[in-house]
Amino acid sequence: MRQRAWTVVVPVKRLGVAKSRLRGALPGVPHEELALALAADTVAAALACPAVADVVVVTDDPRVAAAAGGAGARAVPDAPGAGLNAAFRHGAQVAAANGGAWLAGLTADLPALRPDELAAALCAVAAGPPGVRRFVADAPGSGTVLLAAPPGVPLDPRFGVGSAAAHLASGALPLAGELPTLRRDVDTAADLAAAARLGLGPRTAAAVAVAAAGRLAARPA
Repeated sequence: MRQRAWTVVVPVKRLGVAKSRLRGALPGVPHEELALALAADTVAAALACPAVADVVVVTDDPRVAAAAGGAGARAVPDAPGAGLNAAFRHGAQVAAANGGAWLAGLTADLPALRPDELAAALCAVAAGPPGVRRFVADAPGSGTVLLAAPPGVPLDPRFGVGSAAAHLASGALPLAGELPTLRRDVDTAADLAAAARLGLGPRTAAAVAVAAAGRLAARPA
């Protein structure tokens, strides 16, 4: 498969309601800033991936759209406004209308994601069984961080609670391999700490640094 063949779709909620379980995880850092940092680092890693030709960010948040567009992604409104899977389907339709054939859906909470690891996953999908959707489960194994479909195969996303089992039941096959930075999504403060051990992207690392500096400043002399 030639390089830069994939279009990656990344839905991002409005920042005020995104990543609710992370609220308060970084004292001194507004929740919206942390949610934006996670999404921005995820999108930047996807854009830097040698297998990716285009990134479509589906969002109704103007700050997310501005950050995505500034980085080189294509931001489109969440026209369905009907949740995560509808946003993935809408992004896939936008991608297909613009010539994207190899399609992948990626969650927006992968701040440690390395472009070469995403490339390895996408190239493994392309080299695998033809006409079959593949997915990458998250670190705990119950969720999904990546769903990929070859040309002519609908993405058919089943993201949400228990999505790994739902994708498997829908006919998608799991992709093996460690892929630690791809599998490390961030829903809780413990997840964020685990991602930090892998190495955070610049926006999330800066937010963590601000929180750490605030804690130091608050310590008694």
